[in-house]
Formats: sequence, structure tokens, C-alpha cells
Amino acid sequence: MRLSIFVMLCVMIPFAYAQQAVSPYVFKSPQDEVRFYELTAQLRCLVCQNQTLLDSDATLAKDLRARVYELVLSGRSNEEIIAYLTARYGDFILYQPPLNASTGILWFAPLMLLLIGCVVFIIIMKRARQRYKEGGK
Repeated sequence: MRLSIFVMLCVMIPFAYAQQAVSPYVFKSPQDEVRFYELTAQLRCLVCQNQTLLDSDATLAKDLRARVYELVLSGRSNEEIIAYLTARYGDFILYQPPLNASTGILWFAPLMLLLIGCVVFIIIMKRARQRYKEGGK
């Protein structure tokens, strides 16, 4: 009897602590809510660097979400909000940084490394073929 009560309590306790996720943000219109979630999905958490502001639980991300919320409610456009945040945190806050002189390496480095790898592979294969032909004669 005691064992069954103990097991039942062990099973039920996690449900007692379960909470439903409720957004702390109240919006004037559904459009503002959509804008808020779209913006926070486009912005990078500066602490996590691998997550958007929407996904991150870092304190800075929470503060930035609150700031985006305030800016959305104040009637600022998406472009104004993004300009505000990039002026303070740089292009790094954008999940997809723009193509310019300072971010060009981010955009072209993978392509350049792939091309260099292909060239090196072709050179190695040609040399190996040459050695094989010379050894086979």
C-alpha cells in the first residue's frame, strides 16, 4: 500500500510543477504580435550566438526581447527596430548579416574554401595519375 502511494506521488509530482508557457507580452493588435515574433526570430542572441532572441533563455535575450516589444508597441517599423539594434550591437545581432565590406568574408569564405579544396583535390589526383602512368610503363 505504501509503495503504491509512493510510486503514485513520484509520478504525479512532476505534473504539479508543470507550467503552461504564457507569453508575458500583450499586444495592441495581432499584427504587432506577428511583427514581434518575426523580428525576434531574425535577431541573434548575443550570448548564445546559436539561437535567435525568440529561442534563447539568456538574460540579455530577455532584455532585448522586452526592448523589441517596447519598440513594436511604440509604432516603430521593422526597419527602424533593426536599425536601432544594429546601431547598438552591430551586424552580428542579425541572424543573416547584410553583404558589405565587413561581412564579405562571412559570405564568401565557405565558397572560397570549397574552391581551394577542389583545386587541391584536382592537383593531387593529376599527380597521382601521372605517377601511376609512369610506374605502369
